[in-house]
Amino acid sequence: MSISLFQMKIIKLFLIFILFSLLTFLTQIGGIALLISFLTFRFIEKKITKYWTRISAKVVSFILIYLLFVFAFVPILAKPFGRVPLPVFQDHYLKPANIWTCLLNRNYVKPQLKEIALQVAMDMNKKFPGVTVNYLDANFPFIDRFPLFPHLSHNDGKKLDVSFQYNDYLNQITNEVPSWIGYGICEEPKEGEADTPKLCDQQGYWQYNLLHNLLLKDNENTFAFDAIRTKQLINLFTDRSEVSIVFIEPHLKNRLGLKSSKVRFHGCYAVRHDDHFHVQLK
Repeated sequence: MSISLFQMKIIKLFLIFILFSLLTFLTQIGGIALLISFLTFRFIEKKITKYWTRISAKVVSFILIYLLFVFAFVPILAKPFGRVPLPVFQDHYLKPANIWTCLLNRNYVKPQLKEIALQVAMDMNKKFPGVTVNYLDANFPFIDRFPLFPHLSHNDGKKLDVSFQYNDYLNQITNEVPSWIGYGICEEPKEGEADTPKLCDQQGYWQYNLLHNLLLKDNENTFAFDAIRTKQLINLFTDRSEVSIVFIEPHLKNRLGLKSSKVRFHGCYAVRHDDHFHVQLK
């Protein structure tokens, strides 16, 4: 059964819609970059005859337009929405745990939260020379309540995930993190500690341990959780009056001796927080 020209156009439009939706869902602005890229696609089709060369040229064109948006236009356009980007590279001892956070536009916060994060990172470096603070997911640049998958609440510029502090296999300070995405390699409950991940799993909250179960853990034994520096880092955030909540697993709150009432359990409906902690403004 042959497919008509009209049916081919419908299929093509459907695939474009799926790609547009996926890029928007993952990056917030990727769909717009795709639509603008179509202007260059027409030029490429006229100038390049070889099929795979033409496809490659279109992919490169989209990537360049997307990166132009990410680093040139989005930081400017985000300002009216009250959001600014956290540093792409290390700035005042604050840096992303991985570059993908920035490339996917997941590094935007309220200016107040950026100022707090930078100050905390500088204070950490004063107390522990050579130490940097690694941030993870923050928020998208535009529109409150736009979902930042898989998070439930990173949608208003007031939330930021922060990596724990680690030592390397020689027990020396390292500014790297054990997971390539920053999440998934957890500081598990020890014997006698509250095992909330197990409890949530038993109650049917399948998503609670999902990332931990899926992620490869090749680097797990080459990093050691540093309790002293992590406690100091969390306390520096909770000491700020603008910070209302810090989410972390109950067994780590008890192990680290965190006394602030701002340090809370996030509930089984979220995901486990013994691979990072979550900071939230009022």
